[in-house]
Amino acid sequence: MSDETPTHERTEGTGAAPVGRNLPMVSATSQFAEVARPVGRPRSLVAPQAVERGVIVFDLDGTLLDDLALIGQVAAKVMATSFGTPEEEAWVHYLATTGMPFEAQLAQLYPEAPSELRATTARTFHQRKVTEAYARAKPFPEVPKLLKTLHRDRWTMAVATGAETEMAELLLEREGLRYWFEEVLGSGDGTKREHLAEYRRRYPGALMFLVGDSRFDMEAALSTPGVVPLARASRLPGWTLTPTDLEKWGAAWSDYSLSEIPQVVARLARGPAKGRARPATRKGRRRA
Repeated sequence: MSDETPTHERTEGTGAAPVGRNLPMVSATSQFAEVARPVGRPRSLVAPQAVERGVIVFDLDGTLLDDLALIGQVAAKVMATSFGTPEEEAWVHYLATTGMPFEAQLAQLYPEAPSELRATTARTFHQRKVTEAYARAKPFPEVPKLLKTLHRDRWTMAVATGAETEMAELLLEREGLRYWFEEVLGSGDGTKREHLAEYRRRYPGALMFLVGDSRFDMEAALSTPGVVPLARASRLPGWTLTPTDLEKWGAAWSDYSLSEIPQVVARLARGPAKGRARPATRKGRRRA
């Protein structure tokens, strides 16, 4: 067989171990490229409603839950097995496209691979993510107090995640956090842009923030009128996103902890005349 044959064709049905192939560094172009998302349960239409102060929408993985390293390890192993990508390289590619459903990540990373192979890989990933990552995932230390404070300050809170909706609900329930959120929208309910559009419809005219941890989260917020992006920066080994990175992609504020969010949203809610909100300190802004 010729060496010019694509990797997936050389390995498919032969029983041989996948042969690695180099992948270009994905530029993480846009969530508009999302495809093949799973179809979720039908939802009843929620009537528009007024809120007392404003709406804060949180991403889940890597934002509320300190689980991105765990999920990335699962993704790297699954991608290495299915496509022959070295685990270290697969880890970087996964993190570079995090923020969208895994099916969409695979479509961007492996566009030449058969759709059946990508679908099988995605199913394996979702199964192993539950048993190997979500089983060990915990909220970031500041999250419980943060949510209580925002509730006390009369903010309405919701979740928009690329994770499966039912699993997100279960995780939040397990960690005692579900109580604080009016709604949880996941991959079966559309893309994050669609989640934000739905929240804009439900809360017309309300001040709205999206708190996320990726370029895709920032893009989703900036593409939705009336939504202000805020971000959690990351020091994951091999893949760091500094506050400067996230602000470059549009975040109005970013830091490695979300503990200052109550003060940040209060300042931003007072309007641009008060200036952009920033954390009190800026440590570790250099890439690792």
